[in-house]
Amino acid sequence: MPNQPLPLYTAEQVRNLDRAAIEDFGVDGFDLMKRAGKAAFRLARRRWPEARQLLVLCGGGNNGGDGYVVAGLAAQQGIACHCVAVSNPSKLSGTAASAFAFARESGVDVISFESLDEGQFGALLAESDLVVDTLLGTGLAGEVRAPYAGVIDQLNASPVPVLAVDIPSGLCSGTGRVLGTAVRAAATITFIGRKAGLYTGRARDCTGPVSFDDLSVDPAVHDAEPEPAAWLWSPEAALTHLPRRHPTTHKGECGRVLVVGGDEGMGGAGILAGEAALRCGAGLVFLATRGVHVPAALARRPEIQARAVEHGNDLDPLLERVDVVVVGPGLGSSAWGQQMLQRVAGFSGPVVADADALALMQQQGVPADAGQWILTPHPGEAARLLGASVPEVEADRYQALATLVEQQGATVILKGAGSLVGAPGRTPAVIEGGNPGMATAGMGDVLSGALGALLGQGLGPFGAAVTGAAWHAAAADHALEWTGSHGLLAGDLTEAFGVATAAVLPEVERD
Repeated sequence: MPNQPLPLYTAEQVRNLDRAAIEDFGVDGFDLMKRAGKAAFRLARRRWPEARQLLVLCGGGNNGGDGYVVAGLAAQQGIACHCVAVSNPSKLSGTAASAFAFARESGVDVISFESLDEGQFGALLAESDLVVDTLLGTGLAGEVRAPYAGVIDQLNASPVPVLAVDIPSGLCSGTGRVLGTAVRAAATITFIGRKAGLYTGRARDCTGPVSFDDLSVDPAVHDAEPEPAAWLWSPEAALTHLPRRHPTTHKGECGRVLVVGGDEGMGGAGILAGEAALRCGAGLVFLATRGVHVPAALARRPEIQARAVEHGNDLDPLLERVDVVVVGPGLGSSAWGQQMLQRVAGFSGPVVADADALALMQQQGVPADAGQWILTPHPGEAARLLGASVPEVEADRYQALATLVEQQGATVILKGAGSLVGAPGRTPAVIEGGNPGMATAGMGDVLSGALGALLGQGLGPFGAAVTGAAWHAAAADHALEWTGSHGLLAGDLTEAFGVATAAVLPEVERD
């Protein structure tokens, strides 16, 4: 992936790109469909070269048309292929009808799904090495209905790998929501424009690795949609914004970060955040915590300047010495945590609010001018801030993000699979990377520390949020190599930040 963010589009925007390619640039519609089918077939042969028996499942419309092209190409190359029409081909029109004719002319025997009982379809599935899913495309709006729902459920219960063409059937292309049921593909290939719903939320359970093919259309086609729905940030793209170190750089230029957290019994969270801030380049890190946790902080990481803070007044001298505040890790909801957040609310510089600070904010709110704040809710915290349910947040993560940004007036990272970053007046960012091993305690504390370090080194809130979230994901992916998904700990990431940077973008480390 290039060192630039990549545009993501809604289904309507992609239809406009298709229309521009055909109407403004003279690309024949059926030729465009053949390009899509060829791209899918090439990926199938490259990824599953040992597959000797294909099962192509075709719905109606253009997505089904892509499947008929795949089946025709397989027949032309002598590859055994069962092609099952789940939608009656006699109802096809336009380019999809031309694709069906292409398949028949290539020698494909199209089987009507209506002619098969459950056992017969199951037998076709069992004898296949690869299924090509072209059942339902990006136009799906409501929940999947029969017979498609039953077909999808059988696919998901089978060990046979599935290649999803353009989008896994049943997945909302704009939001990543599962519309009742959706194909869980081993890989997905998408065309013309990357669909925003493929990269966040439940989509990550359904897509497998996502490939993209622009179908060789003129790049100017994308001028038809100059403002994408979001931007996809890879670690390679995001880490180009890491602050550079010069030979004469000294710690006073790298930011003074204060972590506020660690009520009684929760001291580890603040220590993790402080250590992450150091590992991500902060020049000085202070930790304001309960006195009982100071010895542990010094033993764990003596570079952290831990201070016992028992009352709100004790925090004021530290706030006067620092450039950035991270508040929330282990903050708790007692009177102590409330006092700490009240004091931080008066701080004039950048603030990262995480974990317990987000819960307390429902009572206290954030400053009227929260432009320098970064909020980092997971879906449960986002739901509480929005007065919604977690399923409602996950049904449309982009809308939840937009509402949070409007409501809070701050930069927001909506964490989860495919974390989203939004800020007032900014096109949302989608963060690529990360893994299921991150589903463990302390990961958010490490992220908040990294964000504080980047703010302290001069990045603005939105840039720090994008860079920090991508760096966090890259470190987790790198650490996974030696821990495995079941053994990954938040503390492993603090060790992996620098190594991941060298692996992803070595020129940063050489500067």
